[in-house]
Amino acid sequence: MHEEQEIHEEQGIHEGLAGFPDDETLWITEVERLAKPRGRYLISFGPYTLSVHEDVLVKYRMVKGNAFTKQELEEIVVADERQQAYVEGLKALERKPRTRKEIEMKLRQKGIETGSIEYALNRLVEERLVDDESYARQWAQQRIRNHRKGKAWIRQELQQKGVDKSIISEALAEVSSDQEFEAALAAGRKKWNQTKGEAADRKRKTGAYLMRRGYSGELVRKVINQLLKEDAYPEDEEEYFSFD
Repeated sequence: MHEEQEIHEEQGIHEGLAGFPDDETLWITEVERLAKPRGRYLISFGPYTLSVHEDVLVKYRMVKGNAFTKQELEEIVVADERQQAYVEGLKALERKPRTRKEIEMKLRQKGIETGSIEYALNRLVEERLVDDESYARQWAQQRIRNHRKGKAWIRQELQQKGVDKSIISEALAEVSSDQEFEAALAAGRKKWNQTKGEAADRKRKTGAYLMRRGYSGELVRKVINQLLKEDAYPEDEEEYFSFD
């Protein structure tokens, strides 16, 4: 009860209840299903109306003939706002997985109140519909395998998505050195074959390309030396390449 009072004090009286009488028992006179938005109902208390989500309607047994006080309706409004935040969170996840921070930003853009956002996020996390650890692991593997990005690039992407640094480090630790080398080699080989000119120019352009993709100087050096071997350049060309 104390928690509910704090919520009411923080959020104030919902504007939809502003005209409702304070000291009267309010009886539901009609329950009407709305065509849009889907899953919402219009509850009539004589001349007063309130729209709620179906889950809230069921939870609070809002059927014709039941009575509520304004204070009880304020609690229902808070529950409805939280349910709406949760529903919007589910919508944001329909097309693709998202991080907790990405969902939060989506909900803030819709003007949803902070308390309702936190409720929705916590519920989505508890239901494992939002899982930053799993997301980071899958993102790292997918970016290495399909897009041939280096660890530095992936780290920056996940930071921009609001993933905790420790979670990012754990996800990148699961990417093996061989995985990253093979990805860098494939990307480097393509750039190398597209680049014309002397060995020095090819090394410089290919090396810079790989660095921009988030590969370390040490790994880039290994890739360039491997490409030189594949093209049968003299051995002294291998040692020439360096970012130092």
